Amino acid sequence: MSNDNNNGNDDLKIAGVTVRSRLITGSGKYRDDRIIKDVLEAAECDVITVALRRVDMDRPKESVLSHIPEGKILLPNTSGARNAEEAVRIARLARSVGCGDWIKIEVISDSAYLLPDNQETLKATEVLVKEGFVVLPYMCPDLYASRRLADAGAAAVMPLGAPIGTNRGLRTAELIEIMISESTVPVIVDAGIGKPSHAAEAMEMGADAVLLNTAIAASDDPVRMAEAFKYAVKAGRQAFLAGMAGTSKTANASSPLTGFLTS
Repeated sequence: MSNDNNNGNDDLKIAGVTVRSRLITGSGKYRDDRIIKDVLEAAECDVITVALRRVDMDRPKESVLSHIPEGKILLPNTSGARNAEEAVRIARLARSVGCGDWIKIEVISDSAYLLPDNQETLKATEVLVKEGFVVLPYMCPDLYASRRLADAGAAAVMPLGAPIGTNRGLRTAELIEIMISESTVPVIVDAGIGKPSHAAEAMEMGADAVLLNTAIAASDDPVRMAEAFKYAVKAGRQAFLAGMAGTSKTANASSPLTGFLTS
């Protein structure tokens, strides 16, 4: 498994960088971008995703980036890329405007369900790793694809829980669990998480982190929702580390049912 809790150290490390929060949020869909700072503070996030198409190439500091506090790790994504070549070009643009070396690879040519293309994602990962990027690929849950991405140098793998923006929760839970049990790099559940309980469920399974956007940005109170997700992620992680009790199809009393009245 990718989780490391030796000697009580439960830090999440991605490409050698310690990430304090296991909750990663996006910067899109907010009614007013000025709220992003408050959301990040409530969520205690270290990493935030940014769609490069929302960044003004001529004045990057005056776009959505102006609402993200210093010290955060920017994770620009290649949203809009339909193949590996386009994803690589967007990643290079992100680096050139000062977004850093971290990149979330999104390669999507399916317009109905917005499912990522694992094969094209792998191609882009291979190129960008060689160029020194910290690559976090968004992918359809698949053990073999996950292994190939890790072998190619991906810093983490990011399987979807459900189609992006649907808020339907962990519809791919069994496939994600298999990935978690076999992965040599962090597994970050991305897309489909719509409730704090979904995030807690992902963490209880052993996911290293969760990434979500719509569930916070589209809520009535994004700041309060961000705080709710913060606590859900922490609770789920603690439950995983504690080792949850097994389930049973029959009842098991917590106290003995025999011997008390006859003793």
